[in-house]
Amino acid sequence: MQHHRWLRTPASKQPRLSFGADYNPEQWPREVWDEDVALMKQAGVDVVSVAIFSWAKLQPTENSWDFAWLDEVIDLLHTNGIGVDLATATASPPAWLSMKHPEILPVTSEGNTLWQGGRQHWRPTSPVFGKYSLALVEKLAERYKDHPAIVAWHVNNELGCHNAYDYSDDAAAAFRIWLSERYGTIEALNHAWGTAFWAQRYGSFEHILPPRQAAAFPNPTQQLDFSRFCSDALKDYLVAEREVLRRITPDIPVTTNFMIMGETGFADYSDWAQEVDFVSNDHYRQPIERSRDELGFSAALTSGVAHGEPWFLMEHSTSAVNWQPINRPKAPGELTRDSLTHVAHGADAVCYFQWRQSAAGAEKFHSAMVPHAGPDSRVFRDVVSLGERLGQLSPVSGSHRAPSRVAILFDWHSWWGSELDSHPTDQLRYRDEAFAWWCALIDVGVRADVVPVSHDFSGYDMVITPVLYSVPRPLAQRLDDYAQGGGHLITTYFSGIVDENDHAWLGGYPGALREVLGIRVEEFRPLHHGETVSLGSVPGRGELWSEIVDIASENVSIVASFEQDEELGGLPAVTRRALKSGSASYVATCLDSEARSVVLQKLLNAAGIGSELPEALRGQVELAVRRGENSDFAFLINRTNTELSLEGFAGQVIGGPDAPGTRGILDGRAVAVFEIEHQN
Repeated sequence: MQHHRWLRTPASKQPRLSFGADYNPEQWPREVWDEDVALMKQAGVDVVSVAIFSWAKLQPTENSWDFAWLDEVIDLLHTNGIGVDLATATASPPAWLSMKHPEILPVTSEGNTLWQGGRQHWRPTSPVFGKYSLALVEKLAERYKDHPAIVAWHVNNELGCHNAYDYSDDAAAAFRIWLSERYGTIEALNHAWGTAFWAQRYGSFEHILPPRQAAAFPNPTQQLDFSRFCSDALKDYLVAEREVLRRITPDIPVTTNFMIMGETGFADYSDWAQEVDFVSNDHYRQPIERSRDELGFSAALTSGVAHGEPWFLMEHSTSAVNWQPINRPKAPGELTRDSLTHVAHGADAVCYFQWRQSAAGAEKFHSAMVPHAGPDSRVFRDVVSLGERLGQLSPVSGSHRAPSRVAILFDWHSWWGSELDSHPTDQLRYRDEAFAWWCALIDVGVRADVVPVSHDFSGYDMVITPVLYSVPRPLAQRLDDYAQGGGHLITTYFSGIVDENDHAWLGGYPGALREVLGIRVEEFRPLHHGETVSLGSVPGRGELWSEIVDIASENVSIVASFEQDEELGGLPAVTRRALKSGSASYVATCLDSEARSVVLQKLLNAAGIGSELPEALRGQVELAVRRGENSDFAFLINRTNTELSLEGFAGQVIGGPDAPGTRGILDGRAVAVFEIEHQN
């Protein structure tokens, strides 16, 4: 069993799930630091991230440095047994740097400069910024390379959160280099971008700009390539810092905090994950319907990005955030439930933004482990309770994801491509469709993994590919081989439409997947806002999208049909093509939750896939399972506010005599953890 370095503890202690926060001591007088450390020990905190936004304090002027305060903080934490995830402090450059070198500042597609005064006011491709930032990284690495408190390096912070898309001249120069490396010749680029349309042909890479504000719709492949480039530019910056750190401190692992949550889609994190020593993620609950289930979906995707290995939850909130239109505190029990849901999906560290709630600044109303009310508060008491619970769950530490029978494939390139302009509808949201299938699986009690499309999915019994818009030929072959080889494939509307260059697959939709599905569609028929279509014998309705589906193979059956529509009435809405021992199913509309659950259950039944939960718990709890050397650890997460009977679920509850589930009852918003020994 692997225990990552961030989990290391004194030899007298067993490995445990780590617990902590971003710690910003520079915001507070020195006398507060001793109280902080005492409260950290009370809460069971064993790791904190330090110096994330400290560049201006570490380097007050271009030619002066101040490390004394950081030396003292790190020594204090180490003396008290608290590990340090040391940030490189490059997230926000100091004012003196942006004033001396305004050419480091990002530029919007409209040509507006994003000035200093917030955070992340730097261009990922700026050589000037790179010079100063990497000098800072080198200074930090040299100073703390032998300090025993340092358990990991924290590169920058939330890379790209506010500066992912820069349209500056630096970005233009770097984009041209990226394109020349991707295509080799300008003729190849002209073909890939389809520049014969609207006389957009280029005679040289030097003529190409980022897709800045234009008189009409920018070239779609240019837009898609710019999204790819921006993800790569941020990744390249991550690698540049990492290489400095590895050269000076080869034994200290390097990470950076991803942002796998909600509509944050600017980075291909499945690609970035190859560049860090362990995956870290930030997640904040979204003000959406089924917000708690979105947390589970994001945590499962983080696990997928990490190849099922343990990962580090770098940031989430104890209660309210400050940046949503309306910021409600969490209800009692949600602090623990949210945290343990991340643990259920592989997090071996549970950390928050931040330790002590700021008294000033833009995030002073963002919750923390120690709120404005101080330690005599519900939030801090809940924090202490969670620290105790994590200590009780130490056997889970180091365990990996236990594979499910069902996987949802996730593809950042389809996300970027499917939401470009000049499409059949501007209402389509890639992540919403993927999330809807996750919710449907939970509703019928079936556990699922969320896996990047680039990963091996051949071992799953069922694979769901929502809105897989972009399908290069090799991926089409992988999906065909999967279904022909006995797997059960489900895909949806607006899938298989284009290749990697955003060129339409000809011959009818769904393009690259048409043959394996045994159907053919000539035209899309998106629905107007508020318009729906009924589905005959299946309860519920279709929204957003519809199509006239022609059956092109004898072994295709109709799972559900459209009804009560003069164009669609009686035509297929959901099809299933039987293959040898596998199948390939197609969903031609965006099903509402009622219809999706019914259709999914039919397809699961046909594939011989059932729930691992007792019938009474299906839809009431989310089940996630981690696999250790000798046992599985099953997490039962109560999605409701009422208590549930756990009768019929086998296993030994871990977490002490008073842990949830010990008396066969799971309270509302509670999480029970069962240990199930492997059978020899």
